[in-house]
This record gives sequence, C-alpha cells and structure tokens, in this order.
Amino acid sequence: MLTKKQHELISFIQQRLEDTGISPSFEEMKDALDLKSKSGVHRLVSALEERGFIRRLPNRARALEVLKLPEAIMKSSANAGNVSGSASISNITDAKLASAPQADNDIMEIPLHGRIAAGVPIEAIEGQSALSVPSALLGSGEHYALEVSGDSMVDAGILDGDFALIKRANTARDGEIIVALVRGEEATLKYLRRENQMVRLDPANPAYEPQLYEAGEVEVQGKLAGLLRRYH
Repeated sequence: MLTKKQHELISFIQQRLEDTGISPSFEEMKDALDLKSKSGVHRLVSALEERGFIRRLPNRARALEVLKLPEAIMKSSANAGNVSGSASISNITDAKLASAPQADNDIMEIPLHGRIAAGVPIEAIEGQSALSVPSALLGSGEHYALEVSGDSMVDAGILDGDFALIKRANTARDGEIIVALVRGEEATLKYLRRENQMVRLDPANPAYEPQLYEAGEVEVQGKLAGLLRRYH
C-alpha cells in the first residue's frame, strides 16, 4: 500500500504524461506535492521505483515511465469511463497505460567536457559534468559537449560561449568541422583540410590564419553535430 504522498506523486506523473507526453521535473513535482525540498521528491520517486510502479529511463534528464498504477487510481479510471462490469479494471488500466503517451525522450544528458578553443589551440580539455540536450540535435552514436571559447568560427555560426555538440569519431572528411587534438595536448574546433601529407585546420574568420600540421600531429576526436546557445 502506498503512502498518501506516494499516491499523489504517481497520480501527478501519470496525469502529466497523459496531458503532455513529458514527465514532470523534480521542481514541478516538489511544487505539486507542496514539499519543502527536492530531496523529498527523490525519496518518493525511489520508493515508487523500488516497488515497481515507475522506472527512470537511462540517460534522460526528465523521463519517468509509469509501469503500473495503484488500485485506487485503477478504480477511478474505470468509474470515470463508465465501464460495464464485464470489463476488468486490470485490462482497462493496461490499455490506458499502453495508449497513454510515455515520457518524451527528447531530452538527453551528454558529458560536458569543458571549453574548447575556436581560435588558437588551448590545453587539452579536462573535467566533466553534464549538459541536457534535445535529442533532435543528435543523431546516432555517442556524443559529448564542449563550450566554445573564441571567435575563429563565427562565419560558420559558432560563437564564443556556444555549446558545440560533438559526435565521437576518429576519422572525418575534408570540409567537416572537427575537434582536433594537436600534438596530444591542445584541442581546437576547426574545418579539416588535407594537403598531401599535411593537415590544415581552417578557421571561419578572416582574422585568423589556417594552421598547418604534419598528419601525425593531429588526432580527430569528433565531428560537429549541432550547437546550443544560451541567451542572457
């Protein structure tokens, strides 16, 4: 048997999924249940998850899936629909859950590795946190994000402070924008060009000169897949 707050929470989550197809944020759950902090929401979610009522979808910033509903909600659903006695509440609820929109998986969390130069190469990026990204900006494969520092790619629409969304790759075609690791210690975001046995990293700003390296000095670490920009 669920506690009153657990019952309120799963009802709120299910209603939000039916209405919008997107599970509520922890802040929205906190406000809906009139709790003082999100730690209380985390405890309720964990309890519902342990008891098999919901599950969290991996690598998603805001995604909860309702696996089953408490008996009281099931009965309420049956009564609201004026269902005849010949239909079982269990079957009604199973059909309701199957047809209801599930958590919208359009938000993903990808690693945010730090700042990368869109100018003169800087030290290789260190550190890691996470960035919530609309999955529509990403294709298949593994991705990570980098915060852009500098203005050498402005003519490609990449501005200082943007978040570059990078698909992991160790090869790229000429003309693609890549994350290049130079001499194992400097990282930069540039167009890739090849000239005989040399690699040229081209900026998208006439104020900067192309950078020319021997092929063995440049390692492709990913290709630009998209951009996020914050407006302050």
